[in-house]
Amino acid sequence: MLSSFRNFSKSKFAGLLVFIMIIPFVFWGMGSMFSSGNTNTIAKINKENISTQEFIDYLNNSGIPQETIRENLSNNIIEELLSGLVSTTLLDLEVKDYNILISENTLLKKIKNNKNFHDENGNFKRIKYEKFLLQNNQSAPAFELRLRGRELQKNLFDYIGAGTKSPDFLVNKLYEEENKKLDIEFINLKSFYKQKENITKKDLLEFISENKDQLKVEYVDFNYAIINPKNLIGTDEFNQSFFDKIDQIEIDISNDLNFETIVSNLKIKPVSIKNFKYSRKKNEIEKKIFELKNINFDIFEIGDNYILYKINEIKQKEPDLNDEQTKEEIIELVNQKNKFDYNKKLLDKIRNKQFNNDDFLKLGNNKIESIKLNSIRDNKKFEINAVEILYSLPINSFTLINDEKNNIYVAKIKKFQNVPKDNENFKEYINKQNSNIKNTMLKSYDLFLNDKYNVVLNQKTIERVKNFFQ
Repeated sequence: MLSSFRNFSKSKFAGLLVFIMIIPFVFWGMGSMFSSGNTNTIAKINKENISTQEFIDYLNNSGIPQETIRENLSNNIIEELLSGLVSTTLLDLEVKDYNILISENTLLKKIKNNKNFHDENGNFKRIKYEKFLLQNNQSAPAFELRLRGRELQKNLFDYIGAGTKSPDFLVNKLYEEENKKLDIEFINLKSFYKQKENITKKDLLEFISENKDQLKVEYVDFNYAIINPKNLIGTDEFNQSFFDKIDQIEIDISNDLNFETIVSNLKIKPVSIKNFKYSRKKNEIEKKIFELKNINFDIFEIGDNYILYKINEIKQKEPDLNDEQTKEEIIELVNQKNKFDYNKKLLDKIRNKQFNNDDFLKLGNNKIESIKLNSIRDNKKFEINAVEILYSLPINSFTLINDEKNNIYVAKIKKFQNVPKDNENFKEYINKQNSNIKNTMLKSYDLFLNDKYNVVLNQKTIERVKNFFQ
């Protein structure tokens, strides 16, 4: 449903719009501003109007099928696409305001340097360019116009961040923070949790009582009939006669003929199921009926059979501990809750500075392990986000961390150790820190644009566009 829209939103062009534009839009109705000749305006940026026709053209060029737009009207797809057009228009206004230009020669070089249009020897081939245009249903002027627009916007961003150079101390600081070694001590908390075998029936009953509304189990009563060529027309062949009878069953369902009458006419004995509770161990037909329980009466295909079913009753019951599967599920929930409560209590102590080194040693009791992390990217033992947390903490502090298997540990920061510069790797940190500064500048540029441009959307016209797709 949303795949086409997602594909669009992942494109470089769409990413560019999301990256730079965070504009608070103002909505208005069909007031005096939109009387007479302005009724086709869908948005306004300062004194610049965006017409409905421009927006429709933008939708047509987006590559998103009309059906996808229609299916996602309630997900605000029109508003999102309109914000894309507003962002593009706003950037065009900035390009114009700064008088940023691109020559025909520069544009030609961009096309000729595109490796998609080169032969195996690296030479530009006009025929490859023309083939690309045909395959993408584009004309050369349209492609070159879009290319010009992208290059102008790129030049705008380069202009904003021009001359960005980080001071040496910031590059050194970034290099040291991400490459220094870290010694930590840690304790695996798994042995401190109440084990499953020690969870009593009393624990289970208390848990059920405290969470009875959330733990209610769904039980379904239903009847169903298995239909195949053998029991319907006396042959193993899926022929036209068989499918005609299936079509007739669907007509009977739509005409409110009841389940009993249909199966009686078919001379097929139905199966009656009482108090069905979902389980992975149950047969596939009955699991499928349970999944479709919100459709009271229907027919579906599974494997080499068609299944006609009728839901008779859906009941909500408290968990039955005499049911072994239910009991195992409740034990697992209680076990997870015990872990959560223990971890939360320990983390609260750490945050409230009520957990010190003596507590750590007492908790460890010969179970303390140690490890040296080689950098902020060293995730051989712990999950990468946990490693980043460790690197953000001061020496002698404590925290809870996890590994990829979701084991939980309490860890102590022992010491950091700086490493000598690797000149080859150090170069990438110059670029990385420059990029960080440029991103900060672009965020400031966003705030500047918010003050420079007043963006207003015409909600009434947006609704008319939505009605067009309904």
